[in-house]
Order: sequence, then C-alpha cells, then structure tokens
Amino acid sequence: MKYLRTLRAVAVLFVAAVGAWLGIFLSGTVDAQVGPVETGMSLRPAWHGETIVDASPLGTLTFRTHDAPLRLRISLENIDQDRARAFIEDPKIADRLPEILERDLLDGVRALVIRSLLCAGAGALIAVLLVFRRPLLGFVGLVATATALSLTAGIAVLTFKPASLVEPRYSGLIAAAPSLVGSAESLVTKFESYRSQLTKLVTNVSKLYDTVSTLPLYDADPRSIRVLHVSDIHLNPIAWNVIRSLKDQFRADLVIDTGDISDHGTKPENKFVEEIGRLGVPYVFIRGNHDSATTQKAVAAQKNAIVLDDSVRTVAGLTIYGLGDPRFTPDKSVAVDSDPAVLEAFGRSHAVRQADLVGVHDPVVGRGFSGTTPLILAGHEHQRSTTILPSGTRLMVQGSTGGAGLRALEHAEPTPVMASVLYFDKKTHRLQAWDDITLGGLGEQSVYIQRHVEQDPGRMISPVPTSAPTPSGTITGTPS
Repeated sequence: MKYLRTLRAVAVLFVAAVGAWLGIFLSGTVDAQVGPVETGMSLRPAWHGETIVDASPLGTLTFRTHDAPLRLRISLENIDQDRARAFIEDPKIADRLPEILERDLLDGVRALVIRSLLCAGAGALIAVLLVFRRPLLGFVGLVATATALSLTAGIAVLTFKPASLVEPRYSGLIAAAPSLVGSAESLVTKFESYRSQLTKLVTNVSKLYDTVSTLPLYDADPRSIRVLHVSDIHLNPIAWNVIRSLKDQFRADLVIDTGDISDHGTKPENKFVEEIGRLGVPYVFIRGNHDSATTQKAVAAQKNAIVLDDSVRTVAGLTIYGLGDPRFTPDKSVAVDSDPAVLEAFGRSHAVRQADLVGVHDPVVGRGFSGTTPLILAGHEHQRSTTILPSGTRLMVQGSTGGAGLRALEHAEPTPVMASVLYFDKKTHRLQAWDDITLGGLGEQSVYIQRHVEQDPGRMISPVPTSAPTPSGTITGTPS
C-alpha cells in the first residue's frame, strides 16, 4: 500500500513537471522596451543556465549568467532610431543610460517570470486534472510546481554572474562580431560593472542597426596590440580567406603562425605561401614538423614575412622568440624522436627570458619554456586548449586554421577551422583578453566566437628549477 502511494506521488510529480514544462513552452514571449531597443523575452528550461541575446540577422551572443537550469532569450526586435541617437549623442541621457537599461531590463524579466510562473502552474494543474481527475492531486501538483520554480528562480538570482557579460560566446556573421562583442581592452579597463557592460552592448547594437546596410569599422582600442594566432594550415587555401577576413575585421597588427603551413615540405608546395605577401601586416612564422627547410626559406622570401628559428624579433611592439620544430616528419628515411621528455628538454635548452611571448609548434616543446615567459603559443594538436602552467606561464594551443587540410575528409565530422585574436596591453605587453574563433569545417557555415578575459594579467612568472636531470637523446639542429 505504501509502495502504491509512493508510486502515485511520483506519477503526480512527473505529470505536473510535464505540464509545467508545456505551460512555460507555450507561454510565448513578453515584449519589453530596454532603452532604445524593442525586445521579446522568453524563458525555457535548459540543461545549462544561460542568457542568449539574439541580434538577428547579425548573430547571437550567449552569456553564462547563472547556474539554474533556465535559458533566458532576449530577441532584439527593433531599434527606436530617434531614441537610440538621443541615448548615444546626448551626454545627459548617456550618463543615465546604465540606470535606465537596468530598470527596463529588470521590469521585462520580472514580467516574464510572473507570466512563466502562471503558465507553468496552469499547465501543471491542467495536466494533473486531465490524467488523475482529482482536484486534490491537482492542487498538490500546483504546489509542487510553484515550490520547484521558486527554488529555481532563487538559484538563478543567487548564482547571477555580472562578470559573464565580459566573456560572451558569439555566433553569426564574422563582420558583425567585433562590433557586437566590443573591444576587449575597453571591456576590461572601462566597464568593471555589469551595468556598464550592458550599456556597451546596447550601444553597439544600436549603432549597428542604425547603419542599416553597412556595418561600422571595428573601433579598436588604441592601447592594445592585436595578434591573430593561426596554426596547422596544411595547404588548405580556405585558410587564407579566413586569415584575411579576421585580420581586416579585428584590425590585427600582426599574424603569428605556429607551423605546419605545408603538408610534405616539397618545392611545389612553396607556391602556396605566396599569399603571405598580400596580407599587408607582419606574418611571424615558426616552422612545424611538416615544414622543411625549403618551406621555411620560401616563407622568408615573402613580403611581410618574419621567420623565427631560435631567434628574437620585436614586431608591432611585442618581443617574440620563435623556435622551429626539430623534426621533419614527412622524411621517412630519418628516424624521428618524439619522446615527450626529449622534446621538452629541447625547449628547455633554448629557453630565453627576454621575450614577451614564445612561439613553438609542439606544445610539449613549449613546456620547456615554462617560467621564462608569460605566454607560449603552439599548435600541432589540431585541437584548441589553454593551460596555466605551475610557473604562471600560460600555454595556448591553437586548433587547425586549415581544418587539418585534406585530413578533414578522413572523419565523419569535418575538422573545424580555428584561429584566435589576442589582445596585449601596449605598455606592459601582457595578455589582457582573447577571442577564440571557430568556423564549421568543410561544407559547414557556422561561426562561433568566444571571448575570454585574462583574470590576472600581471601575475608573477616563477622560474622552473634547473636541477632536474636532462634526458638523453636531446634533439639539436635544424631539419633538412
């Protein structure tokens, strides 16, 4: 008997949950005026708490604003052009813009929450009554739904993260991304509070919509040095289109390529690198394990190209050290030692302390520079990652900007095309923020951009103890 009561209680809660979900799903959207922007707000259950700003047709911005399993979607329906110009141009109104936006946004969210609660409660009540046909059970389902939704709303409020507005994930047009996401340097230094970040977002959207047919140029912060990091192009001509577009849209001061621009390092492949001379910005190249000495010479012959192989150059204000990969994998007649200990020791034997950043191809080699530089850039793995080593050095591994070349055809899912834009402070030369750009692989059209902010740009870099034994078989020399 007790078992049956428990089973019935579980069934009532399940039916109530389904009814509540349907009620929220059918609740539609709430129209709200947020400053000069006419918006439509909707609330849906989700596995991860997030807020999505849909600025169609420019794209969407996703923020991890809370931990509760709710997705808040804000669709930008229209821009009141006269009101937008007043907000942007009138200093008196502009000073009050944060308070106005916060008030409008809270009013809209409050109306949305009330509507969602009513629809969820009605859905739960109707569902239980239809299934069990007992008013008392319907009341129980209603109370359980109200309690669950109240707890969920409380979790959302308690776990609200204002700083999430600094690190949006963007999907949509590449051309719109810099203007919508905004200047990384400005977000870090000028907009410490959530209200100011919200103001910047609404202002950017207003300016974009105000242009109607032409997008404004990215207003890059003059206090930052912008570096486009690419790697592992592997002879894919699509990569040059991506690099040129990102260089223009994000106003990059230079490009750093951490190797494997070729596939076999043969002379016929040298024609491929001629696009470097047409980019119009410095192109710093560090040889990969698929690049021969012939490839390296072909790159060095291009206008704007700077080849770093156990050498240091100051480019656009940044002091960069580069070390070419010690291996040449396509040459099957030469044994290749890829032992991690040997590769790390190879990097350690070339470690320098005067560079703002170090570029290598293999991140294992890069680990040998831990404690000697604030930042190490690498590639090789065709998968993006970033790690802060125990010394405080950040190791950033780029995915394949060429979508792994022809290897993209070897898998069921195409390898995505990846690149990143890094923002450095002009005075300190330390990394402030970066945008990870991911484009869908062969045959796909998706574009995603994730903003990241360096939480402690000025952190101490501690030298790694040098007493560790050096493994035998250390690699030296340059591959032929």
